[in-house]
Amino acid sequence: MHKGILLSGGIDSTSLAFWKKPEYAFTIDYGQKPAQAEINASKVVCDIIGVRHTVIQVDCRQLGSGDLLQKDALTIAPSSEWWPYRNQLLVTFASMKAVEVGVEELMVGSVQSDGFHKDGTEEFYELLNNLMLFQEGSMRISAPAINLSTMDLILKSGIRPEVLYYSHSCHKSDIPCGHCKGCYKYIGIIEKLKDGGWEKP
Repeated sequence: MHKGILLSGGIDSTSLAFWKKPEYAFTIDYGQKPAQAEINASKVVCDIIGVRHTVIQVDCRQLGSGDLLQKDALTIAPSSEWWPYRNQLLVTFASMKAVEVGVEELMVGSVQSDGFHKDGTEEFYELLNNLMLFQEGSMRISAPAINLSTMDLILKSGIRPEVLYYSHSCHKSDIPCGHCKGCYKYIGIIEKLKDGGWEKP
């Protein structure tokens, strides 16, 4: 079965890519502020692990909100970086390209802690998988790490420090701002890993 991954260049999708080593990776510039850094990080990771990398550009800035656009989040947002229906949108865009190259399963890097918003839950991905299977192309959508913490995923993946350090998790900028939820997560994870014996190259 030909497999692909929706690769944002963040810690979770980077670790999943290293673990599962799919044939294809799809990174999407949908108008988010850190798009170029996400593309750069994803490209480096794909080069290291030998995955074919495709960048998809679709300008959705008129449809978004929150930290990823440096705008106020909507009142219904569960967190400041929430973008309405983003995961559904990105899976759709990636699948449109993936089906063209023969991918039969598209993986996403959601982890257990993403469950605070509905489109980061196991139930959401089960529903999305059923929807995609119903349509022509019969694309499978999977979230292999949905029941793992980020730390569990990193350890399970066996990812090397020099690969993980390339990841970009900032929600606000191509240059890490150091004070968004993505940056806090990255810094916290790296510090824990260093305490556990990792050393930055």
